[in-house]
Formats: sequence, C-alpha cells, structure tokens
Amino acid sequence: MKFTELDLPESVRRGVEAAGFAECTPIQEAALPVALSGKDVAGQSQTGTGKTAAFLIALFTRLLRSPVPRPGPVTAPRALIVAPTRELTVQIEADARLLGRFTGFRIHAVYGGVDYAKQRESLRGGVEILVGTPGRLLDYMKQRVWSPGRVEVVVIDEADRMFDMGFIDDIRFLLRRCPPPERRQSFLFSATLSFRVMELTWEHMNNPVQITVNPGQMTVETAEQVLYHVGRHEKLSLLLGLLKREGPGRTLIFTNTREAVRQLVERLTRNGYHARALTGDVDQRQRLKVLTDFKAGRLPILVATDVASRGLHIEGVSHVINWDLPQDAEDYVHRIGRTARMGAEGKAISLVDEASALTLETVEQFIGQKIRVEWPEDAVFLPEIKPTAEERRRFADERRAREARRRHPSGGPPPRSGRAPGRRAR
Repeated sequence: MKFTELDLPESVRRGVEAAGFAECTPIQEAALPVALSGKDVAGQSQTGTGKTAAFLIALFTRLLRSPVPRPGPVTAPRALIVAPTRELTVQIEADARLLGRFTGFRIHAVYGGVDYAKQRESLRGGVEILVGTPGRLLDYMKQRVWSPGRVEVVVIDEADRMFDMGFIDDIRFLLRRCPPPERRQSFLFSATLSFRVMELTWEHMNNPVQITVNPGQMTVETAEQVLYHVGRHEKLSLLLGLLKREGPGRTLIFTNTREAVRQLVERLTRNGYHARALTGDVDQRQRLKVLTDFKAGRLPILVATDVASRGLHIEGVSHVINWDLPQDAEDYVHRIGRTARMGAEGKAISLVDEASALTLETVEQFIGQKIRVEWPEDAVFLPEIKPTAEERRRFADERRAREARRRHPSGGPPPRSGRAPGRRAR
C-alpha cells in the first residue's frame, strides 16, 4: 500500500512526502486504516518496522479532524505519548517534528537528565502534543504544570519495556487521570505483546483491535545473523579482525555492563578505532551528543548497554555486534533491530564465549531459529595492542574511583570501620 492511498489530511500527506516515505511497511499497512477509522489499536511487529510513524500519522489525523478545545487554566495537551527511556522520547519528538512539520502543532518533550526548570517553563508556554518519560510527566503533572484532563489521543510506546523498567504503576496512574477510554483514542505499540501488556489494554483501552505482524518471526529477514564461538581471552583479537574485514560502516556494539562498555571503548581506542560509550550513567547532554555524532556519521563505533537497544531509529547502522549475548533473550531482538531497519540490509554478529554460551539456547528458542555459526580462520585474529604498566595503573585508579562514587554518591568520605569513634580494639 502507498501512503497516497490513505485518506490523510493535506498537511500530514506533505509531511510524509517530505520525510521520504512512499510505501507503507506491513505494520503501517495493517494498523493505519484501523487507526484512521477512529478505533483503538494494540500493535505488535518486529522492531525497526515503522511503528512510530504509524501512530504519529494516525495521531495527527485525529487532531486535525477534531474541533480544537478552548484552552484551560493550565497547559492541557491534546495528545500524550509516553515512552520508557530518554533516548526514545527524544527520538519520538524528532520524528513528530519531521512528520508534523506542516501541521502547526506545538510539540514538546520532557525527560530527566536535563535542565528541570527550563523544561518546566517551556511546557508552561503551551503544548498540543506532549512526549515524555513517566517520571518527569508525573512530576510536572503533580505540580499542575500540565493537565491530562483534555487529552484526545494517548500513545504508550514500548509497553513491554514499561513493565521491565518498573514504570507500569506510573502508567496506570497517568491513564486513570486522562479522559475515559471511550472519550479518547488510544494506541499501544510494542515489539512484543505479552499477556501482561494485553491486560493493560483491557483495562485502559476501548475494545482495541489487536494487530500482529509476523508473530512467528521475531527478527527481520534483512538482518543477517551470524555467531562466532570464541574464548574470552581472544574476543578482542577477533573483534579487531572482524572490524577490519567487514570494512567501514556504522557499528553498534552491545555489552551487558557499564564497566564492560568502558573497558571495550578503552581497548578499541588504544587499537586505533574511534569509539564512544553510551550507558545509563552518562550525563544526558553527553548522551545526546554521542547519539547525534553517531547518527551523523562522525562517530563510527558506539559501544552501549541495553539502554540504547529500545526504540532508537538510527539510519544506516551496518553492523550490530553482541560482545556478550544478553541475559534476557528478548533484548537480543531489540539489539539486532538497530540494523536492517525499514527494509534496509544489515548484519548482526554475536561473539559467544564461555559465559554467553549458557544463554545461547534461550535466545535461539525465543527467536525460533538457529543462529548460523561461522568458525574464523587464524588470519582473522589480529594482535591487540596491550596497555602499558602506567595505563594499567591509571585504569585501576579510575575504576576504584568510579566504584567509590557509586558506593558514596553524596561525595562525602566513606564510613569508618564498624568500631565506635574513640574505641580501641582489644
């Protein structure tokens, strides 16, 4: 189906054309006719298939064809979009501005990690489409900076992640303060629709139409998947060889822990690669700068924890590399979904060492297929440039300092031993 076949307002159609969209993806083709008819939608398909554009196009159409309510005493947005992470919130806002550039809607995003007062004042200036993370939305709502009482469209994105991150009570709190389901239109989109997610739709949506695209296929066909069995002591040598063999591209490498991210960035940098880190404890402004550089092609390698695996649409990611297999099999789907997006091709490589091998069977059972195994030749392994003794001491000092900050975030001195002050050990 082409977008020209859909009954869209002219301003929405112009935004779709300006974004370069011509043909609908399967989830868009299935969901948009239902959503444009005014029905609620609970949609599921593989990550990277255009769910965000689907709910934005339906949302814009709904607002443009509904009478504009008179303004209330506080900011009362007409549409509310809730996302689990700051990165996804920023991405949705960017997509909304792109697709809605000709609609005239005021679009604003709120999330943690940036200037609190500045966001609050911007929100008080008026907004029609509000995008945000649950915590910051609730905070400003309780301060009466904005009110959900006139919301006409509600979108819950990555609903399964809301459960994983412990946000579901906040979501229910927000939804109970919006107009009742029969007086608004609601969309829920996710890469997976588990029983607990569907329970949320039964509670807070108006007889939603459930749309599932390729339910038996958890990963997109255009993502080539391959794994290498390798000892942990040889992983970096293999990674260096693969990076050289695969050629230049935009590569996203996932690890399971923040410390592993930092160590891998240090090792890649020492071996001549330009790499940066993206983890949950990186300052928000720095995180946004890193993502901007990666999207623009100025940063060829991004090393991240799973904070980056949900909902981000980054054009042209040629390779996703799992330095570790994720502990949660579902995260494997979201990781490799960063490549081969919107019909493009991409490659997902997993380095399976002694520890990752324990979760391989669970991952393959979840995706319903065996991942193709390749055995690298000796020539693929490249020698690693090892750190000097001075660098090892510096890395150890930095690691101890980070651990101390985590244990004592207030910055005060660590507590003394368990003996009371002034008492001498006998």
